[in-house]
Amino acid sequence: MTILKKLQKELESKVLENEPLARYTTFKIGGPAKYFYVAKNEKELVKAVLAARKFNTPYFILGGGGNILVSDNGFEGMVIKMQGVRCKVQGRRIVAEAGVLLKDLVKLSVENELTGLEWAAGIPGTAGGAILGNAGAFGGEISQVVESAKILDESTVKELNSKECQFEYRNSVFKRNPNLIILSAEFSLKKGDKEKSESLINDYISRRKSTQPLEYPSAGCTFRNPPHNSQDKSKSAGALIEELGLKGKQIGGAKVSEKHANFIVNVGGAKAEDVIILISLIKQKIRGHFGIQIREEIRYVGF
Repeated sequence: MTILKKLQKELESKVLENEPLARYTTFKIGGPAKYFYVAKNEKELVKAVLAARKFNTPYFILGGGGNILVSDNGFEGMVIKMQGVRCKVQGRRIVAEAGVLLKDLVKLSVENELTGLEWAAGIPGTAGGAILGNAGAFGGEISQVVESAKILDESTVKELNSKECQFEYRNSVFKRNPNLIILSAEFSLKKGDKEKSESLINDYISRRKSTQPLEYPSAGCTFRNPPHNSQDKSKSAGALIEELGLKGKQIGGAKVSEKHANFIVNVGGAKAEDVIILISLIKQKIRGHFGIQIREEIRYVGF
């Protein structure tokens, strides 16, 4: 029996073959997944991961499709697309499955007059993806509101508290250890005012529109900001790129945004290879001019 047939048997025939990944990423770039499965809830997510491990098949958990660059050759394994939508309010806490979209989490918090997630408005990601990369914006970070995360370890479902998630700038224990799978999380928020939250959200979205190239597909910010102990600690990655005159630099269909230098955008038909070459050029220029080794914020899939 082929691996596909084994996976289909294990997952009730819901596994697709050679599914194009470009349609599932915010970059609109990427070849096919050898196997593709949509997990509609926490239970299906656990089942899919255990099936992949059982048949020694590489797997990748796909959330909202942001902050990743998928190889032009695709992914030689199973991509598990999270679509969990269950979330509930318990007092000043929200419990949400990893696949819940951030925008829905923000909306639910505001509707229940809870504050602490407004900064996430406009981020095209999921709760699980935000926790994995400790997403943040406008001075806020997901680590500030995560009370605990329910995870799948090797074969056990358990709970980690916020400290055990080992959050750092755009990093967490989940990013360092891909075998830890986020299933759901509990967010601790504060009592807020609906009108104030809505006003804040409108302001953040307006600022995003005016400073970010939202009219083009991208993966969000390409690079992490330099560490604070660098000689140019006051400068963001975008400022360093702009100072080198690289705004508008284009390779194939990939271009450094003229609106925000830390965004590489797909201006049409970009290949992952175009993005890789552009990223390499930027890192080389910054290392040569400033003596700083900047690191990518985006993750590579299938390379």
